[in-house]
Formats: sequence, structure tokens, C-alpha cells
Amino acid sequence: MKSQKRVVVFTGAGMSADSGVSTFRDADGLWENHRIEDICTPEAWERNPQAVLDFYNARRAQLDEVEPNAGHRAVAELERHFAEVWVVTQNVDDLHERAGSRRVVHLHGELRKARSERDPELIVPAEGPTELGDRAPDGAQLRPHIVFFGEAVPEYERALGIVREADLFLVIGTSLAVYPAAGLIYQLRPEVPVWLVDPRPARVAIPNPLTVVEAGAAEGVPPLVAEMARLVRDGQEG
Repeated sequence: MKSQKRVVVFTGAGMSADSGVSTFRDADGLWENHRIEDICTPEAWERNPQAVLDFYNARRAQLDEVEPNAGHRAVAELERHFAEVWVVTQNVDDLHERAGSRRVVHLHGELRKARSERDPELIVPAEGPTELGDRAPDGAQLRPHIVFFGEAVPEYERALGIVREADLFLVIGTSLAVYPAAGLIYQLRPEVPVWLVDPRPARVAIPNPLTVVEAGAAEGVPPLVAEMARLVRDGQEG
């Protein structure tokens, strides 16, 4: 029998790092030897769209070379034990979906999609590379479906509503340093238990019951999910 409690899992770059997906968290602001200002800002797109397309085309191609890790699979396993499980992720890869998670909100966009540079809501699939001259249905150039630094986060309000209704909250592999996403943890009801899984956990000042697991996603998440499943079976979750 499944628990009726709503579980919300908030994930960041550390969630996918164990799958070999590059992050810029530890690299002085560099991502695959690129300055963020050169490949992930509206100004970069205006200045050199080819460089931006090349960068994200390469990131998209990398997705075919990586697989979900044990952490992704454990998050998907939660759906066997809880009636409603949401993943709110800062990641732009599709590893949560490939692991089996069915309710995933991508705050910062998705690599396997592109969108009109004129209409942010006109989004199309992008399994292969996107080139200059590739047009959206409205005739505008296709750009990566990525929220560049300095742009609004369209999915934030949706994520906010999901987080505010959480009964159990897991934070995995995020430094809680990129806003507005990092502010979601402060929107929880004060009685909601929080688990924070990260090899270098961020310090958070929240009134919630907090359990910190100092481990990477692949190591730390499976035993946590196994314990949550046991509590469900014993009727003690939360």
C-alpha cells in the first residue's frame, strides 16, 4: 500500500555528476572550459549565437553517452511507495525521466528541446543539433531551451506551488546558491521534514526537521529511499 503523502525532490548538478555530467560548481565559473558569460547569457546569444548553439549541441550529444545513476533510480523508486512524487530539478539533462520519474519540472530548461527566440513558449523537440537558420514554427531562429543567467524562470511559480504542498522534501546535489531556485526550500511548511544529501551540504537556516546526509547522490540516496520505503511499510513515514 502506498503512502498518500506528497514527496518533493529538489535536485541540482550533484545529482547528475555521478553519471559523468559536467558541472561548473567547482571550476571557477568555467563549464567545459567556457566562461558562463560566453555561452549562457542573453548577451552571449546576441553576440555570438553560433558559439552558444555549438556549446549546447555538444552538451546534448553528451547525453547519449551517460546513463542515470543509482541516485536517479532511487528517486524514481519513490513512486512505488508514495502516491505522488514530484522532482523539481535545476538540471537540464533528461536523466530523471530516463530513470523512470514521471513528474519532473525543469526550472532551467531542457537540452533535448529548442525554442523560438521570439516566443519563449514556442518549444519544439531537439534530439539532434540546432543550427543557425533552423526556424521555429513562427519563423524565428531556434535557440536552446535553456534559461540563461539573467532571464526569468518560467517554471518557478509552478515549482513554488508544488513545494508549498510537500509533505516530505528531499534536497539532492545542490549548493543552494542559484536563485530563485535556491529559495524554494524556504517556502516549505515548517513541519515538513527535510533530507539534504550532498558531499558538502549547504548550511540552511530553516525551522523544519532536518537530516543531513554527507554523500554523493549515487551513494547517499539509495539507502535513504530504502529507509523511507521501510517506514511506509511500517506505517511510520514522516
